[in-house]
Amino acid sequence: MRLFEYETKKILTANGVPVPRNEVVESTAEIKITGPSVLKVQIPSGGRKKAGGVLFASDGKDAADKTASLLGKEVKGYKVKKVLVEEQVKVKSEYFMAITYDSARKLPVVIFSCEGGIDIEELAVKSPEKIVRRDINTAEGLHEHQMREVAAKAGVESKDVLKVGGILFKLLNIFFKYDATLAEINPLVKTEGGDFFAVDGHMELDDDALYRQKSLVESLGQREESKGKAQTEFEKRAAEIDELDHRGVAGRMIEFEGNLGLLIGGGGASLTAFDAIRKHGGKPANYCEIGGNPSVFKVKELVKLILSRKGIDKIAVIMNVVSNTRVDLVARGVVKGVIESGKNPADAITVFRIPGAWEDEGFRILKKHGVQYCDRTVSIDEAAQIAVRKSK
Repeated sequence: MRLFEYETKKILTANGVPVPRNEVVESTAEIKITGPSVLKVQIPSGGRKKAGGVLFASDGKDAADKTASLLGKEVKGYKVKKVLVEEQVKVKSEYFMAITYDSARKLPVVIFSCEGGIDIEELAVKSPEKIVRRDINTAEGLHEHQMREVAAKAGVESKDVLKVGGILFKLLNIFFKYDATLAEINPLVKTEGGDFFAVDGHMELDDDALYRQKSLVESLGQREESKGKAQTEFEKRAAEIDELDHRGVAGRMIEFEGNLGLLIGGGGASLTAFDAIRKHGGKPANYCEIGGNPSVFKVKELVKLILSRKGIDKIAVIMNVVSNTRVDLVARGVVKGVIESGKNPADAITVFRIPGAWEDEGFRILKKHGVQYCDRTVSIDEAAQIAVRKSK
């Protein structure tokens, strides 16, 4: 479950993390802040500023006029129903801090940088030395001095290490307290007066642990805004393919703007594969689960659909060890789909990693067409790395 910014900030405030004075409104009449403010649409998506969903107002009247222009507007496929009106603060410096879960190594990790307010993935590529990571061993307990060490190592001024480390420690506790998969503050700002505020926050909760968060979920109320975008034509066509045959699953699709088509196993393995592709610098064109022994025809049609989209000429097939899905049927469907799309399987299929039932026969099919395949000795993370390398 992805929380809206205003919901994340309620949690931050309740746990001692300072945030600027703010109010979430559904009409201009609700605005009470009269000074300079920032207006931010509340949608379950990042990149709001680039999409025109963040505006700056000089006073209350300006805030009302600009809020009116945002309410009801469509931003990144979502209709805006709420706007967060927040007091502007005079920023002296910015920091990035997050706690997330490393799915490849199966442990929580702290990520911190003295350069906040930016695309952390881009910074990781261009200036990795500016990012400090620290694995969290829960068996050793959670200690604030560890977070102070992270802040100091990143280059936080000595006079600010206690405060920044303290906020990072609070964020770490929030991560565990609310069963989060991500707890992020970007940026944490230091004002010209020396105060610290979480200017933006982002949290995602583990859906499988929501039963432990009943009171929180009830307090959030109905979440119509988080239903997401309407299905794209690409996604609708995938669903139609899945309905062509009752056997197995091959068509649960979510479209993205990348260039690498994906066929990935369902459940946690699919998320692991998707995250690994992104971690290694790949740009997924879709999220698409397959499993339950789909027919050759369904797999073939799905592959043809993925490769029909402009800008996609390569595909990666990654699943965990399978027992209820035949590797040879998936391999045959993928190869047929690539060939019927007018492409060479050896070039278009970047990696095929499905170990399990009938794998020897599946690998013979792939070998015949020059496709690189992996058995269970190659991890999902390693397979993703191969796929990204061959897609560039």
